[in-house]
Amino acid sequence: MIAFQLWESLAARTTGPRIDEVGADQDLTNMPLYREKHLQHVSQQFRIYGQILHAEPCKIGHINETYTATYDQGGVLVRYIHQRINQGVFKEPDKVMENVMRVTCHLQKKLLENGARQCTRRALTVVPTHDGKSYYVDGDGGFWRTFVFVERVQSFEAVQTPAQAYEAGRAFGEFQSHLADLPGERLHETIPDFHNTRKRFAALQSAVKDDHCNRAHTARKEIEFALAQEPWVGTLLDAQARGEIPERITHNDTKFNNVMLDWETGRAMCVVDLDTVMPGLVHYDFGDMVRTTTSPTMEDEKDLSKVAMQMPMFQELARGYVEGTRSFLTPAEKAHLAFAGRLITYTIGIRFLTDYLLGDLYFRVHRPDHNLDRSRTQFKLVESIVAQEAAMHCYVDSV
Repeated sequence: MIAFQLWESLAARTTGPRIDEVGADQDLTNMPLYREKHLQHVSQQFRIYGQILHAEPCKIGHINETYTATYDQGGVLVRYIHQRINQGVFKEPDKVMENVMRVTCHLQKKLLENGARQCTRRALTVVPTHDGKSYYVDGDGGFWRTFVFVERVQSFEAVQTPAQAYEAGRAFGEFQSHLADLPGERLHETIPDFHNTRKRFAALQSAVKDDHCNRAHTARKEIEFALAQEPWVGTLLDAQARGEIPERITHNDTKFNNVMLDWETGRAMCVVDLDTVMPGLVHYDFGDMVRTTTSPTMEDEKDLSKVAMQMPMFQELARGYVEGTRSFLTPAEKAHLAFAGRLITYTIGIRFLTDYLLGDLYFRVHRPDHNLDRSRTQFKLVESIVAQEAAMHCYVDSV
């Protein structure tokens, strides 16, 4: 029998909604967990040798159904991750797994070529099924996958020191660098137009015009601010269309809690949560790092006097990122890095505001006007970034 017990994550995490495209509206605590025998059956479909001793449902994440399973392999306890992909979010899980396999295999190859040690701690490792596939489809049509558990690491919901900001920048920069020469066809777009600010702006305009929930009058100041930014919302898209900045392979969910840090050294070891790795601009990744690592507050802070872009955090984040991308980053890409923080923070802000006007249909809310509070926090951070953007540009140019 598999002993089920609640697993408190090895990571030092705090609770709170994530604002990524895929699943901030998902609440796994309301989803029925698979029965013990079913998970045992699923585990037997993968190339894991040994006896499964127990499995723990993970109380982390908002998207996929995840378990940590412990096996006895020759007297040594070894852990794996069994995960059921949320098909309500990822409509084509087979394409998600094609991307994940190409990316993880290439990362492992690059690490080996560079003489790296402990490669399975530095890049996720997908465990195949007995027939060589990257996933197993159960009798209910559920897509399951298995990863090697990355040991002796931790993650945090928020950056606590400039040194951690540096590690975040370096980790995602090196991640992009390792994938810059990924051979083969273009990766699948698991979520089309993930960071298309023009389309997000159009959605806001439509929500304001229709005002189905009669909420526009309560957000007049925020709407005016958001609409006034229209002249620059297409800056990166226009630069890409002119051929000034190229499409790259990007992570697209560069929150700090997706970087695993070594317990002892604090060094970034591994980037996780690869379901949104797909074609994009490097600025989308860097901009979201600026948004999530440089302000000392949570994304729904009601006391806006506390919301500010902290220059020491930005400097270390930028230093780490530029060091990690130096092998491929072009001068034109580098020139837009400081602006990226403003753009992505604004984009998330108008998504919150749009959802508020639509009646909170996408992002989970925990209090009245929660999405409106979130949008106010993002817009205040935009103002702080704009006020310091010249200094940010100067610093990026210097590294």
